[in-house]
Amino acid sequence: MSYLRILGTVLVLGCSAQLAHAAPQPVVAPVMQRGLADIPGKEMLMITVDYPPGAVESIHRHDAHAFLYVLEGSIVMQVKGGKEVTLTPGQTFYEGPDDVHTVGRNASTTKPAKFVVVLLKKKGVDAVLPVE
Repeated sequence: MSYLRILGTVLVLGCSAQLAHAAPQPVVAPVMQRGLADIPGKEMLMITVDYPPGAVESIHRHDAHAFLYVLEGSIVMQVKGGKEVTLTPGQTFYEGPDDVHTVGRNASTTKPAKFVVVLLKKKGVDAVLPVE
């Protein structure tokens, strides 16, 4: 996935979040992208996500294994059929390729939060996909 496609994904996520929730949008920044030579057709994408105070994400999914690690602040996450969890620095969260991310928000309306996500995904497939 080129940085242009990543930027497009970021814009879609941000616009969806603002329209759906009228809340501050997450700020997504690519950190690293790498093909996986021993797994043809797959790649790793690492991103950071900043949640401003009160940020809320729209419902979405990743056609990927997504490994999340909280760096600062407190976030609330949930996938369809799972329990809503509140995570703090040093805690982790996992989303599988078939999971629908139903809750993603900053637990605070006054403090920012930040986390890193490593996605193991199909090459050429957007990192974030809308749910229909």
